[in-house]
Amino acid sequence: MSSTATRPTPRATTAPTGSPRPAPPPPPVLRRAAPALLAYLAVRLTGLLVLTLWAHRQHHGVWPILAVQWDADWYLGIADHGYAHVLGTARDANNLAFFPLYPYLMKAVAVLTPGSRASTGLGIAVVSSVVAAWGVFAVGDRLHGRRAGVLLTVLWAALPVGLVQWMGYTESLFTAFSAWALYAVLTERPLLAGALATLAGLTRPTGIAVAAAVTVWALLALRRRPFDPRLLAAAALAPLGWCGYVGWVGLRLGRWDGYFAVQRLWHNELDGGVQTLRRMREYLMYDSTPELFFVLVTCALIVAVVLYALSVWDRQPLPLLVFTGVLLVIVLCSGGVYFPRARFLLPGFPLLLPLALHLARASRRYRALALTAAVLGSAYCGAYMALVWPSAP
Repeated sequence: MSSTATRPTPRATTAPTGSPRPAPPPPPVLRRAAPALLAYLAVRLTGLLVLTLWAHRQHHGVWPILAVQWDADWYLGIADHGYAHVLGTARDANNLAFFPLYPYLMKAVAVLTPGSRASTGLGIAVVSSVVAAWGVFAVGDRLHGRRAGVLLTVLWAALPVGLVQWMGYTESLFTAFSAWALYAVLTERPLLAGALATLAGLTRPTGIAVAAAVTVWALLALRRRPFDPRLLAAAALAPLGWCGYVGWVGLRLGRWDGYFAVQRLWHNELDGGVQTLRRMREYLMYDSTPELFFVLVTCALIVAVVLYALSVWDRQPLPLLVFTGVLLVIVLCSGGVYFPRARFLLPGFPLLLPLALHLARASRRYRALALTAAVLGSAYCGAYMALVWPSAP
């Protein structure tokens, strides 16, 4: 499979001075993305319907699951009370591990809208998920055409942990910034790419993966355009969000390694993947009755590695490979909590491109069966994750 774009390259136009200048790429028109966005909403509404019916049978409300539990509660606490001032000795008292853009955006928007901060946070997540789906489509469409873009969007919506896209979490907002930053790179808009990478770096710890993708692309592009100030600005801008927050935590705690000390408090230290491999071996080989969610997470990690290998084989554009590669390294090489790792990989939508291309070339019947199975499986896994699994997704 080749990663070469199927759409023709725009013809060069001539400036009034007579010097050749490439035509700007066509904008990602909303009308072109409409089928992908409608399909995205259909997939997520299916998951929400299954969750609602299952929750009703258990006499459980859906609102607390989506808006105020687990990480959502941490972000609401930051929006209400701000960050901790000291490191402390227990992770339950330290919220500096959570990046600031989402909770402060929630706080700002709540001033202008009716309802609680929880409803505002959930609304931001849902709107961000649609913007993210548009960005996912734009990347797939740019590289392989409209059909591949639509399929990529549906596959991203139908991930087993796709329910998180409509919860008070940061994954949707982060994916929106990541997808559009990568699209800006593919269409050679360095300042936009750098600015979006900065915002991604203020949203999640894995924002460093977006910064790496944009910075590597900008530095390599400087070999062709050594005096382009926009590329230099993009390379400098991209890591500012992540580095800025990490530096601020250090100043707040009065130690240069303040942020990393917080992560150690949460048992999130890079160990080269030792803990990940140990847990995989335990659940796949020695545990006679493993918890279904642990099996799901383990399979998601293995499949992600296989898909990354296929992405390299397909010669995906380097920025996409850098983004997903750094994301995988962070997730797989962390010695921290195991069960949320499938969620941590949710923004890595370029990993799904090999599957989207395979489905694009398959027969209609095969494609319909595969997508139906993915959508129903996602709906079941989402409801199970929220109503049966006793911990955070």
